[in-house]
Amino acid sequence: MPKAYWLGIYRELNDQEKQDAYAALAVPALKAAGGRILARGGKVTAWEAGVPERTVVIEFDSYEQAVAAYDSEGYQAALKLLGDGAVRDMRVVEAVD
Repeated sequence: MPKAYWLGIYRELNDQEKQDAYAALAVPALKAAGGRILARGGKVTAWEAGVPERTVVIEFDSYEQAVAAYDSEGYQAALKLLGDGAVRDMRVVEAVD
């Protein structure tokens, strides 16, 4: 079964306190759901039409596991704390088998 990756690209960070509160709940919720954080912020270089924005990459053992993590009670509670604190492009991508 191919792995899957969450890709979170932060278009805007509007409230650092909300982001911090979100992260305090999101990280343990995602780890409990089987996620492994591979990248969280740090240096970004963008080419072609890309924009160098804060990027988060989280690995899961399957696409289904990644989707279930987003839908989990713990992660949904974290999202409520984030609210309008950030504008993000979030997606799940299935890896090549």
